[in-house]
Amino acid sequence: MWPLPAVPLLVNLLGSLGGLVATVTLIPAFKEHFVAARLCGVDLNKASRQPLPESQGVISGAVFLIILFCFIPVPFLSCLVEEQCKAFPHHEFVALIGSLLAICCMIFLGFADDVLNLRWRHKLLLPTMASLPLLMVYFTNFGNTTIVVPKPFRMLLGTHLDLGILYYVYMGMLAVFCTNAINILAGINGLEAGQSLVIAASIITFNIVELNGDYKDDHTFSLYFMIPFFFTTLGLLYHNWYPSRVFVGDTFCYFAGMTFAVVGILGHFSKTMLLFFIPQVLNFLYSLPQLFHIIPCPRHRLPRFNRETGKLEMSYSRFKPKRLSPLGVSILKMSEHLRIVDVHQGVDKDGEYVECSNMTLINFVIKLIGPTPERTLTLLLLLIQVAGSIVAFSIRYQFVRLFYDI
Repeated sequence: MWPLPAVPLLVNLLGSLGGLVATVTLIPAFKEHFVAARLCGVDLNKASRQPLPESQGVISGAVFLIILFCFIPVPFLSCLVEEQCKAFPHHEFVALIGSLLAICCMIFLGFADDVLNLRWRHKLLLPTMASLPLLMVYFTNFGNTTIVVPKPFRMLLGTHLDLGILYYVYMGMLAVFCTNAINILAGINGLEAGQSLVIAASIITFNIVELNGDYKDDHTFSLYFMIPFFFTTLGLLYHNWYPSRVFVGDTFCYFAGMTFAVVGILGHFSKTMLLFFIPQVLNFLYSLPQLFHIIPCPRHRLPRFNRETGKLEMSYSRFKPKRLSPLGVSILKMSEHLRIVDVHQGVDKDGEYVECSNMTLINFVIKLIGPTPERTLTLLLLLIQVAGSIVAFSIRYQFVRLFYDI
């Protein structure tokens, strides 16, 4: 792609450091504007009821886009100012522009969600629409839909398998998962930005390790996006850390998820990227009964704040068990038997209602360790994220030999 990526990477790094300063500066500067526009909310996990500005992910996202818009010509300077370039790399330019278009669309749609408070079915549709430019770039530039079959399945499927249109379905679903996986593991100060920062750091580490490999160009492309994302997210986390002075909003969750999807798909390491989402995958699987409304799901599943102790406790969903489907009854009984949820029978005067702890990783951690201060809970969850990345690297560089020839 680029014979000497060191210079573009250095320019990218310097621009990203400027983006960190800009993000840290702009968020408090625009705070009153968001409050005046009623884009604000109350932190339910605090005794204070002071309104805090929401949707601050739009600021970090805007800074991210400005950095990369200014960066667009840098990787192609050799073709613009020198005579060494035999042919302009149009396919690489299209990949860069198409990726920015997909991320820009996702920031816009995420901000629309924050303003309009869309339903969950719309939250699934928005990333699908925003991923279409990304899929078209993949189709025009690469178009390869053949995968290497893992060793245990080669007797049945052969060494290679062409998935055809199913591969594009997979990539579209990947974009939907990345955006919503961060969104459903949220609700306490610093968690959304913190987990995204850990994932970004893991991807950057992976890219740097692979720069000496056969796919240097793909990992260089990924670094062009991940380095600015890391520093702008760091600036956002500075204001969102406990006690939070701003909320990141769904805008940031969508922005972060699409950025990860872009580098995973066009960088050709989508499986490795998913490994960095191990806590999000576990949270998604744990949440499935509520996400599909097999078990009643409240609008918000964030932990419950105890004003007397100042700690966070498990939050619950209250419902009548007779309204559950047979599948719901079975899942509830099995979950209670496995002790992965906390169930209280007969919580009202008539004994008709049941309370079940909300099925989130946050609630599960509280169930294991008891009521916890918010800052401590966030740190524990981020440590789980770091542990997930360590497991991901172990799988990628050690256990992968069980499934592929490397």
